This record gives sequence, C-alpha cells and structure tokens, in this order.
Amino acid sequence: MSLPIRGSAVLSAGLMTVLLAALASPADAQRQSAQDQRKQKMAEIPTCAKPLGTLSVLEPEDAVNWWTGQQLPAPSKLIKVFVSKSRCFTLVDRGAGLDAAQRERALGASGELRNRSNVGKGQMKAADYVMVPDLIAANSNAGGNAIGGLLGGLVGGRAGAAIGGLDFKKKTADVVLTVTDVRSTEQVAMAEGSAKKTDIGWGAGGGLFGYSGFGAMGASGYANTEIGQVITLAYLQAYTDIVAQLGGLPDSASAANAQQAVTVTKPARLFTTAKGTKVVRSLDPGMMLYPTGNKEGMMWEVEDELGNKGWISSTLIELSR
Repeated sequence: MSLPIRGSAVLSAGLMTVLLAALASPADAQRQSAQDQRKQKMAEIPTCAKPLGTLSVLEPEDAVNWWTGQQLPAPSKLIKVFVSKSRCFTLVDRGAGLDAAQRERALGASGELRNRSNVGKGQMKAADYVMVPDLIAANSNAGGNAIGGLLGGLVGGRAGAAIGGLDFKKKTADVVLTVTDVRSTEQVAMAEGSAKKTDIGWGAGGGLFGYSGFGAMGASGYANTEIGQVITLAYLQAYTDIVAQLGGLPDSASAANAQQAVTVTKPARLFTTAKGTKVVRSLDPGMMLYPTGNKEGMMWEVEDELGNKGWISSTLIELSR
C-alpha cells in the first residue's frame, strides 16, 4: 500500500506545482512582455519624416583597424545601414564611390567620354555633416600607453584581447558617434552607446539582424557574429541618441551657415551704398571679404577683415576656395 500512497503524494505535489505555475504565469508573462516590448522599441532603427541634411560617414582616425582582426567590415558600412533605413540623412559617398566618380571626371577632362556625357565639375552634392563612428578610449596602463596601442596587432589572434571600447572575450562594446558641421567645423552632436552579449538575445529575435540591408550595404558580418551583433546594438543606441539630438537642425545647413568668403580679383573700391557714390576704401587683388548676404542687383554688401562694411560689384570678386 505504501507505493500508491507515495505515488499519490507525488502526483498531488506535481499538480500543485502546475497549478501555482499557471496562476503565476499571467503576471510573469505580462512583465516579460513589457520588458520585451521596451527592448524591442530600443532595437528599432529610428526613422525621420524628412532628411536632417546631407551626411558623409568616415572611418575613425585611430591607426588600429580593430574590425579587420574580427573579419568585420569597416564600422562606416554599419552606420550607413542605419542611415539608409532611417532616412534621417541623405548619404554622399566619400569612399570607393567618390574614387570611381573622380575617374569618370578624369576621363571626361581628357576628352575620352562621349559628347553630352554631362560629367564634370560643379555637380557633386556637398556634405552638410560628417559622422565618425569610433570606440570609447580605453584607460591607459601604468606606463601611460593606451591598451589599444599595445594590443593593436593582436586583436585578431587573441580571444581575450581588449582594445579601446571592445572586449572580445566578454563580448562587450562601448562606442561613440560624433557629428561635425562641415562649414563651421562645429561638433554639433556626440552620443555614446554600449552593449553586451546578453543583449543580443532579444535583438536578434526582434528582426534587426534579419534586415536584408546588412548584406546589401556590405555589413553582413555585423549580423552574423556575436561580437558583430554586440557592436551593432551599441552603435544603434548611439545613433538613436544622435538623431534625437539633431532634431533641431535647420532645414538648410547651407543657408544657416555663414556666407562663403570672396576674394577680390581686380583693383576695386568699397562703397558706402549700393549706388556707389561714396568710397569707404580701396581694395587690392587677393584681399578676402565676407558677404553679409545683402545684395542689390550686381552689388554685394561685404565686410573686410578690419570690420569695414560696404558694397562692391560682384564682377570684381570670386568665391574663395
């Protein structure tokens, strides 16, 4: 008789466990669902109703190309994926695409292209901003040398190597994005991002790494490896913050910046009014002037380097290069 009693007790305990789990599961599922929703929202690439400006993405200046040791493409390719999907900027190519374009222009200048090919100077779209993806610098060691510099040549060969803001063994990444205004050279935004291996469980399930744009933009390595996914999430966090910071940018970066300087090409005079009646001073060829933006016919209002303001004919000046 002892076996049935013991079996009955085990069965009752099992039923109680199932019952308690069933009673607890709705609350746990709700909490889990809310957490997943929050994380899923963080994993989404932000989108914009209209571009914030024209953007060029450059490589970090650090001499250590940490991505090559992990068979990863340059981080600029990853950022271009975000930019392309978010539609927050119009991308201009300052890499291989620019090199190819320059070769076409060289062919045109040498007379090799067909008539009316319409390839030449004055056609390139200017970048309003430059974005640079980088790593947060590592602390220096006791000797004053950065860890990145010491391990630069060993990144690909040692699983435990740490360089800058990356730890390849622990699968953690700390990154930074900076945006610089091309015309003023002012750094208009900077954002940091961080991620670790445990973050990629929900990120991969959220569809981020299933996005076909990674392969199309040559950044598939970031979706196919653990460290690549960690780096992706870190940069995504930084990119999301950057977009939020840049929400107040002017509609036209070109118009919002100071007018491009001009250079006097012939002996000229600076007049008090656009009518050209009274002379402020004489101007020599090569002098640089700064337009105020006011124009009347062929006359431009300018200011010289001494603060003298007046008017000059636009036929006597050219844009400074």
